[in-house]
Amino acid sequence: MIRAVAVFALAAIAPQLIGWDVEVLHQMILATAYAVMALGLNVIVGFAGLLDLGYVAFFAIGAYTAAYFASGYWDIHLNVLLVLALAVVTTGVAGALIGVPTLRLRGDYIAIVTLAFGEIIGHVAVNGERIKLFGGTLTMGPIGIGPLDRIGLPGVGHVGALDLRPWYWFGLALIALALIVNVRLRDSRIGRAWTAMRDDEEAAAVAGIPIAHTKLMAYGTGAALGGIAGAFFAFYLGTVDAGRFEFSFSIFILSMVVLGGLGSIWGVVIGAVVLSVLNGYLLRNSLVDVSDYSAGIYGAVLVVTMLLRPEGLVRPATKSSQVRTPTA
Repeated sequence: MIRAVAVFALAAIAPQLIGWDVEVLHQMILATAYAVMALGLNVIVGFAGLLDLGYVAFFAIGAYTAAYFASGYWDIHLNVLLVLALAVVTTGVAGALIGVPTLRLRGDYIAIVTLAFGEIIGHVAVNGERIKLFGGTLTMGPIGIGPLDRIGLPGVGHVGALDLRPWYWFGLALIALALIVNVRLRDSRIGRAWTAMRDDEEAAAVAGIPIAHTKLMAYGTGAALGGIAGAFFAFYLGTVDAGRFEFSFSIFILSMVVLGGLGSIWGVVIGAVVLSVLNGYLLRNSLVDVSDYSAGIYGAVLVVTMLLRPEGLVRPATKSSQVRTPTA
């Protein structure tokens, strides 16, 4: 506990140490959003052992929730905290719905269903301008929806675009919330049920664990965290671009979980920071343009990690948390 507080204290004062370097602060803010998403996916993949290849769908649903309820698109302007709560509800329900078709599935088949779900949501976002809704359209397609409302936080006021530090601190607060949720759930009754189901689903069912309820809880919880991150991402960028919701983004977040350590809460955060730096500096600012091959690079990270260090950068805290790698 003391170490966690010390780490967060150091992270909180980091903007004061680096000064007004806009590019560095921008990458730090993106890293906070990625970390929250990785912690959400860790619930599904790391705790419950359900391979989800369509996690980008929850990111998209959370982002569009922010666009619908905090912009002029539907002319609804809610407080950012209410929008985040709505993102939790919408993505939690979506996660439970995607969990229903997987109740009788295992391994590769779960991966196929979740992959299909992610692709469906991505295509709906891109082609949503053709879908009529409430006198308008579901989305604006490639054009995007924006600008989103400026957010106001208690004790801070409205967060502007010039000073990025409040955005970073807001993201850091979301990481703290996601960490608390992860730790409490891991040590709870439902967390132990996830571990049992992950290790041996048939034995867990014989022991009396309700497999259907347990799977739906994992999908719903992981999706809710992904939705919060998506809404935060949308507020920060000020727009929702349908082109961001691609399969490669799911691989990007999954790589963070695998690199950090399946089931390892702090390892996932470290993995998110490492790959965020790789994505922000090495890939985007390299002498050779490798952005078109980024998905392949993240796939290579998965393969190398599984071969050389299958437990990830940080092993789970307890033996009961050690995870078998989901098959796909």
